[in-house]
Amino acid sequence: MPSVPAQVTPSRTAMADPGPLHRLGDLEAEARLRLDPVHRDFFAGGAGDERTLRANETAFDAYRLLPRVLRGGGERDLRTELLGETLPMPVLVAPTAFHRLAHPEGEVATARAVGAVGTVLVVSMASTTPIEAVADAIEPSDRSARLWFQLYPQPDLGFTASVVSRAEAAGCRALVVTVDSPVFGRRDRDLRNGFLDLPPGYVCENMRDPETGRVRDIVMDATLDWARIDWLRATTRLPIVLKGILHPADARLAVAHGVDAVLVSNHGGRQLDGVPASIDALPAVVEAVEGRIPVLLDGGIRRGTDILTALALGAVAVGVGRPVLWALAARGERGVRQLLDLLRAELARAMTLAGAVRPADLTREMILDRVPR
Repeated sequence: MPSVPAQVTPSRTAMADPGPLHRLGDLEAEARLRLDPVHRDFFAGGAGDERTLRANETAFDAYRLLPRVLRGGGERDLRTELLGETLPMPVLVAPTAFHRLAHPEGEVATARAVGAVGTVLVVSMASTTPIEAVADAIEPSDRSARLWFQLYPQPDLGFTASVVSRAEAAGCRALVVTVDSPVFGRRDRDLRNGFLDLPPGYVCENMRDPETGRVRDIVMDATLDWARIDWLRATTRLPIVLKGILHPADARLAVAHGVDAVLVSNHGGRQLDGVPASIDALPAVVEAVEGRIPVLLDGGIRRGTDILTALALGAVAVGVGRPVLWALAARGERGVRQLLDLLRAELARAMTLAGAVRPADLTREMILDRVPR
């Protein structure tokens, strides 16, 4: 796993209370002042020359919204049906690693914020807090919140099954299986900083062996194939979401192998540099699945209009990754809650201006063909 030299330890710079949140970019600016530069580069960086990292955000500039008018409808209804449940809005917290490097309370603070909003937190396999503690962090009154678990299938099937069992026992309601990582992407920032392992006192708690207590390394398995997905389908009753789908042929295969949803994602630009931005890959994947399973998207979501664009192009919901880390680093639990509240408010306003009462009202006809960059 990525790591820091022994002399580098997590640190935070004290700052005055910044008050209300007006835009997501403010959180990143605050977080960059608080974070250790090595950890900041780990959260911010991507693979290679970071072309895909940049494209995830800039690709949204090429889409134009074509609103409808005189539709009335009163208050917006952001509720979204996904995998048999009703979410309060079509926004999930995507899996990201090492939250305790962003804030001392780490994934616990993130879980509390997501619990208060009632949406989905996808807990990373590389969480620095065990899944059981993340689940316990959600207040009983907030149990409408959902935990999903992100899984890198390991070559050791017995250990993989034990991790899945832990996630099930903790109350996770879906498995998000990352399939775009047969090896780690080459991340120049981490190599330059010597960030090759976690600092002392921090481990990937979900990799703790149930028999020995030893924390295993996460293995990026180049032998992972569709047969392993079939094995996983037979191992758990939880819905399976495949994360890292970009090619429409793979989306069709996912349907054929009984997967419950696909997540269009390029791993935040952290794996293969030069692949399309997630939003550019979305329409072909939506067309390929033909409505048989939900299509989700992560990568580059920074405004309510980005969410609206993704929904109109066929996504059922979107995941937000790096902004959650910036919010956590900048303001802790309060920052993550502010982030989610701001995205919800921005989406509701954008839908009102676009003439949509509910997410299902957003259709492909409300997006103009891509304009040249």
